[in-house]
Amino acid sequence: MIIDVALNPAEIALLPKRDLSATTCVVFDVLRATSSMITALANGAEEIHPVRTLEEAFALQKEIPGTHLAGERAGERPDGFDYGNSPLEFRDARGLKLIWTTTNGTLALKACEHADRVLVGALLNLVALHEELDWSEPERLLLVCAGTFEEFALEDAYAAGVLIGEFPEAELTDAARAALATTKLYPKAIDALRAARNGRALKQKGRDAEVEWCAKVSAYNVGAFMDGPVVRRI
Repeated sequence: MIIDVALNPAEIALLPKRDLSATTCVVFDVLRATSSMITALANGAEEIHPVRTLEEAFALQKEIPGTHLAGERAGERPDGFDYGNSPLEFRDARGLKLIWTTTNGTLALKACEHADRVLVGALLNLVALHEELDWSEPERLLLVCAGTFEEFALEDAYAAGVLIGEFPEAELTDAARAALATTKLYPKAIDALRAARNGRALKQKGRDAEVEWCAKVSAYNVGAFMDGPVVRRI
């Protein structure tokens, strides 16, 4: 298996033009979109529809009765939305059908939708990711780090690096080696997340509990994938 990593949003913007037909993508937006999605699915959400814009979210809600809007802009719940982007909001998500839009995470998911497979990644479900990839044995694996606005996000590269470490026999690109090296700097996941720009910003807002939640490694044995335009449990 060849493992590569898209480390920032500039690389993600080019993914729709790449041939990913033989590639499995794993999208990480650890603080907080993919962590919140995994939490929601683990706690009973039926499906998640990632979209790029607020306008798409409102329009799709009209097309799919019974759906709820979730996500953020500049880290806060948009006006008219039912939920924000905090995993703590989804500890009871029984029966929810969610339309989700965030600044980076849902853009990354949509950029990969033409890949052979797209998995949703977080620290919360690393064992499930490892098991799924071990079973499916993709020829090429691309770990997509959603980033923050237009910049690299430490927490996403850290999570990607932890997953890479589970495949010692894989062939790594330089980007994958860089992500793996990131894990050597932080003995615990919480250390990486608190050092990251997003972790510091959340702490300043009094949301350190969200950072702690997202740092729980393999808290859920839940795999999630994109089934066409919809994210579901495996």
